[in-house]
Amino acid sequence: MSEQTSRRDFMVQFGISAAAANFAFALPSLGWAASNANRKQRLVFVFSPNGVIPKHFWPDEEKDGKKTEELGELKRILKPLEPFRNQLMTVNGIDNKIKGDGDGHMRGIGCLLTGVELFPGDIQGGSDTPAGWSMGISLDQHLKNKLQADPTTQTRFGSLEFGVMVPERADTWTRWSYAGPNQPVTPISDPYQMFNKLYGQTKNRKLLASVLDDLSDDFRKLESMASAEDRHMLQQHVEMVRNVERELKSELSHAENESNVGHAVPDLPPNVREDNDNMPQISRMQTELLVNSLAADFTRVATVQITNSVGNARMRWLDIDEGHHAISHEPDNNEKAYENLIRINTWYCEQIAHLAKRLSETPEPGGDGSLLDNTTIVWTNELGKGNSHTRDDIPFVMVGGGLGFKMGRALSYPSVPHNRLLLSITEAMGYPEKTFGNPDFCGDGALTGLV
Repeated sequence: MSEQTSRRDFMVQFGISAAAANFAFALPSLGWAASNANRKQRLVFVFSPNGVIPKHFWPDEEKDGKKTEELGELKRILKPLEPFRNQLMTVNGIDNKIKGDGDGHMRGIGCLLTGVELFPGDIQGGSDTPAGWSMGISLDQHLKNKLQADPTTQTRFGSLEFGVMVPERADTWTRWSYAGPNQPVTPISDPYQMFNKLYGQTKNRKLLASVLDDLSDDFRKLESMASAEDRHMLQQHVEMVRNVERELKSELSHAENESNVGHAVPDLPPNVREDNDNMPQISRMQTELLVNSLAADFTRVATVQITNSVGNARMRWLDIDEGHHAISHEPDNNEKAYENLIRINTWYCEQIAHLAKRLSETPEPGGDGSLLDNTTIVWTNELGKGNSHTRDDIPFVMVGGGLGFKMGRALSYPSVPHNRLLLSITEAMGYPEKTFGNPDFCGDGALTGLV
């Protein structure tokens, strides 16, 4: 009998329900983590679409006429990350050089974490040749497999794939994580569905809303079994569950009231979900679920996909009514569109900053420092600039200490294939590879100067 099975059986025999046993299984003193004293390394890839405004994104590369690695004053888009400048690194000059089938957006997102071409297919984009799924595994899933193969780094889920307003349709523009060739991984955009995955299956949301009532006795028993540190973590999880429960009850109440309004549901533009205006709230809910999942050691690898390639969210909470993708095609001399794109990308940066903040204020379970000290957020994009569709100078911004890189710097690697950065990341996680993705772009190996 495996160690994990015996622990679960013990809990059930002690009178803990199976659902609560699964909840407790990731607590360091009661679950997998109890047998692993090594430092945990965590990695979170975050995607936002349609390129950036380089002039207001990248730090200046020169100071007093000399090339520098100093971050200097952060530009407008990256300004929300100012509190984390000592744990921040920008990596400029990284190019997605993958060619082949598919339009720029398709190859942008489909090759971003895989570093390899798309299969021929029947998904038509723009005037380019149609394409299908990626030919290879993505880096997040590669690392998941490596970590899960080792009992000392194995976690309950291996990886988690979060979405924020990702369309329900499945095509090359909506997937960036791949379990293998032709195996796209679907992100979970509904926080309640993610909650179900993390904390137990439910038949409906009303049942989910009462989950704490059903498990309250179990939580009290777990508190008596867990260490003092884990009791604190358990209390944090219970509070998070209560917050989600309140959200659910509020939603159910709202839905009941709304059903009596008597007006027709308005027609929405194509590819924009009905919860477009709830995007900020959904982003925060997913962040809470992600932070708690990392703290509980449910996973050490995660992806967060905010909308999709050619994402056309209407950020009305910023008083921007036009769709993001439509605005991104406007020329730079369109001052209104240019300013709106800066504001949109600043909002995306604010989501990264909020995630970093939540990680920084969450103590590392069973270790020193915070979750952010042992987690690296890698924020990226499928394009360097939207109106040119370039895949040169792909945005790569890293926050946190999980990879052990020397942070607080603005690095430049002119015209370097992004495969080499992928190699650097898997090496920093303890799994060096000679190639990742298309070997033609891996010849010089992992990047130097990151540590």
